[in-house]
Amino acid sequence: MVNIGNLWVRTLQRLGLVMAAVTFFAMPALAQFETATVLGTVRDPNGAVLPGAKVTLKNVATGITATAMTDNGGDYLFPSVKIGIYRVTAELQGFSTGAVEQVNVTVEARQRVDITLQVGTTSEVVTITDQAPLLETDSSSKGQIIGEKQMINLPILGRTYSSLALLAPGVRQSQSGNQGDISFRREGAYNVNGQRSVYNNFLLDGIDNNFYGTTNQGFSNQAVQPSPDFVAEFRMSVNTYSAEYGRTTGAVMNVSTRSGTNQFHGRAWNYLQNTALNAAGFFRPIDGRKPQVNRNQFGFVFGGPIIRDRTFFMIDYEGSRWIQSPFGLASLPTLDQRRGILATDVRVPYDFVDDTGKTIAAGTVIAAGQPVPMTRFARTVLANLPAPNRPGGGAFGVANNFGGFVRNRLFEDKGDLRLDHNFNEKLNGFARYSHRRQTIQQPGLVTGFSGGNAIGNLGTYNQQGVGGITWTVDRNTILDYRFSVTRLGMDRLPALVGGPSMRELFGITGLPEGARIQGGVTPQDIGGLGTRIGRQSTNPQSQFPTTINSRLNMTFLAGRHSLKSGYEYVALNQTVDDTNPLYGIDNYGGGFSRPSSTVAATYLHNLADFYFGARNNYQLATQVKAQMRQRFHYWYLQDDFKVSQKVTLNLGVRYELATPVYDADNRLANFDPNTKSIIVARSGSIADRALRDLDKNNFVPRIGLAWQIFDKTVIRTGYALGYNYWNRM
Repeated sequence: MVNIGNLWVRTLQRLGLVMAAVTFFAMPALAQFETATVLGTVRDPNGAVLPGAKVTLKNVATGITATAMTDNGGDYLFPSVKIGIYRVTAELQGFSTGAVEQVNVTVEARQRVDITLQVGTTSEVVTITDQAPLLETDSSSKGQIIGEKQMINLPILGRTYSSLALLAPGVRQSQSGNQGDISFRREGAYNVNGQRSVYNNFLLDGIDNNFYGTTNQGFSNQAVQPSPDFVAEFRMSVNTYSAEYGRTTGAVMNVSTRSGTNQFHGRAWNYLQNTALNAAGFFRPIDGRKPQVNRNQFGFVFGGPIIRDRTFFMIDYEGSRWIQSPFGLASLPTLDQRRGILATDVRVPYDFVDDTGKTIAAGTVIAAGQPVPMTRFARTVLANLPAPNRPGGGAFGVANNFGGFVRNRLFEDKGDLRLDHNFNEKLNGFARYSHRRQTIQQPGLVTGFSGGNAIGNLGTYNQQGVGGITWTVDRNTILDYRFSVTRLGMDRLPALVGGPSMRELFGITGLPEGARIQGGVTPQDIGGLGTRIGRQSTNPQSQFPTTINSRLNMTFLAGRHSLKSGYEYVALNQTVDDTNPLYGIDNYGGGFSRPSSTVAATYLHNLADFYFGARNNYQLATQVKAQMRQRFHYWYLQDDFKVSQKVTLNLGVRYELATPVYDADNRLANFDPNTKSIIVARSGSIADRALRDLDKNNFVPRIGLAWQIFDKTVIRTGYALGYNYWNRM
């Protein structure tokens, strides 16, 4: 029996070498790999263990092999195995070679393959057909494997493989999930065990794949969303996972992309959704017209060998063309109201010069039915609104008096390239590059000069480069290293961006100008109307997160202990241009045009305030491009201890150190209620720059038990803590 205390000391000593290697390769990291473990015991026909047996693990698709020797207890272990179909053989002098075919190794699995050797010569091969266990007997982690066939064959709206996470226990669709509307969907949004949808951790090929934008402009919780045809499988771990996985209280989605093999394989697809083929639904469409929904997703995936048994490639492309025209309703002033004819008396709130140059004294009351004077701005804006095309409801005939089909368009192109190379029996590596570009056009229901209260024009890009190596140092030690850079960009501009400024059109000064800001009408909110006139107040808006992510893992085998340790670091740099409203908002709800004889102000008086430019509220923001920064450090140690043939303990500890958000230019500020003063960030410690203390107490214990009571019964249980960091962004 190995002394556990001495074993952990030796592991920590080796971990020091890991730290030095991390510093040498690259300081940045985040850990979670998508490989698996294959382990088992070799016995003779009487059940006695066989030390010194040679066990060979061969990938059926690539021909790559690895070997191990059984220890004094007859046990063997392959600690870092890529997913796939394997052949496991065991041989020992005086016994026939035992072979287990079609061993399916999945993401994060601890796949047990026990082999019984028969007396004979090694030239004889006995194929064992009933060794693949149906139960997971060596891990307490709770989760669900979603394979390639499920992703390709099951119907998925929008071909988002993450939707199949709903097949795992404890997972439900979030309200912000993958909806059918272009502008409100969010891929990968689901609640696990009651947690918020942003409290999940996404991994792709063992590296961080989380979307770090502070708004929904990427329309996904994942940084990169490969086509399901490029994904080999993923594991949805929802509870008691290894100390290797952390920084979340929700689930870990660990995704592995496909690798090439010794055979050339490929497929092409074209999925079509067309308005003419869509069902009308139970209710009669409005105006007898089905809303347009045309969606076409097409692409291919192809892979194979570059050098047989050594170098492989996999490439894919997918394009999406989505046009959607849902029906919408709006409330707009009637034609009489646009001419200034109101069904109520109106009081001139201040000395006023109308658009003809005529001066009207403050306090003048204009009788109902008489034209009310207005500014040139108000007359121009009202004249450029579309005419009502439906009977209006409500007291003033404006409720839902305009309707139409809003034509939204989403075009997307994405692709991936992966290369795998086997340098020798002890060293192999891979590299992947993923790219996506997406453009959305959503002009809004009220179009033209006086409209634009919608997304407008949105362009996004996703880029990710990944590299990884696995080095078998000796029969007991393996090093894994991953490095990635992920760049995201989300740039949203108003529908009428680039048009004349408010100063050029109406002589209104004080508003920012520039090619990215000006264009269209400042948002105008008239109390009681229910529909904003003018453009969207949160435009323009942009975010550019960059994540540098690196991680080094060490696996060390000692008797019945399989120890894994590592250090992780993430550098998150994010440029955020999200101050709004940059073009201002005018609000008319004060009823300043209400005569004293009128009992209460109404929508008509608020509309009259708009005529006169009598705002009761005004907002205007200063454009600031914040350079947000955050750093994450993680350390962990995991011991999977095989107490006996029936009992496995999964013991681990993790330490997480995440800085608060700070600004690269120290432009953060806070308010001190004790001194009633503003505190401004300054150079120095994290506390000086972030204006909050660094939390150093995030220790994460992991305790798990897998107990195989009978051949068909396994008890798995555990305890773990978790921390979330998204709320600090």
